[in-house]
Amino acid sequence: MADHDPAGDTDLIKRAQAEDLDAFCTLAERYARRIYLLASYYCRNAQDAEDLSQEVWLKAYQALGSFRFDSSFYTWLRRITINAFLNHRRASFFRRGGQTTAVQLVQLDSETPPSTSPENIYNKLLFENVVSALSELTPSQRLSFLLRHYEGMSYEEIANAMNCSTGTVKKGVWRAIGKLRTQEPETLTSLANEY
Repeated sequence: MADHDPAGDTDLIKRAQAEDLDAFCTLAERYARRIYLLASYYCRNAQDAEDLSQEVWLKAYQALGSFRFDSSFYTWLRRITINAFLNHRRASFFRRGGQTTAVQLVQLDSETPPSTSPENIYNKLLFENVVSALSELTPSQRLSFLLRHYEGMSYEEIANAMNCSTGTVKKGVWRAIGKLRTQEPETLTSLANEY
């Protein structure tokens, strides 16, 4: 997915930094769908994805004064999103009655009416298989896979964003590909052959 017009973002960012709420809202409208989709793929739960997206926007608003124009607005926003995901992962384990429990994430339901065309049915089944396979991964592996294949980040960029080694990222992506192969071997062969 391509970034929006950086020149247009620059003007909006400067206005938002000068406390122009309409400018910030325009920026949020430009990127809200991308942030929400990334969150929904990570969380697999519409409510958690919405909560995580709102957390990202709140943090972005609070930190907007520190944006230095060293990168695109989306790159900066994606970094905030990754940090929110990593914090979410840490918070997804909680203590209750002396036991540590992992929160169970449920499948994301589509809000659009289903189409009955064979291609749409096939794509829906493929998506469900991919989501199912991704749910078997650790949060770090899932995030690495999403950043690599959904966001198009390099291994080095992912490692830098997640504060881990490039090898750890490659291993996480490789394990994700392995899980996907077991779910839908013929369809995902092209993705797996990338390695």
